[in-house]
Amino acid sequence: MSTNKLEQIGMEGVIANYKRGRHTLHPKHCILVFPNVKDRQEANKLVGRTVVWTTSSGKDLKGTITRAHGNSGAVRAHFKKAGVPGQALGKKIRIIK
Repeated sequence: MSTNKLEQIGMEGVIANYKRGRHTLHPKHCILVFPNVKDRQEANKLVGRTVVWTTSSGKDLKGTITRAHGNSGAVRAHFKKAGVPGQALGKKIRIIK
């Protein structure tokens, strides 16, 4: 499924997990999964987009999609400052620009 730029804005996805290794965890880097994105080529079209996660108190945490993650359409996003808290895992995230 090909997605143009207008379809990308407002697209909702899920925060799947933090970027991690065997012994380390990177809370500033998250792996995001979007249901309409099925392969690496479509994921590469999302690079550079800004995503936002809204906390339960109404605060917005913004991040930037930096690269594709794997071949199944997942992407990595980088969040500034302290990163994303643990309760954000499994929650909705959306592309704002």
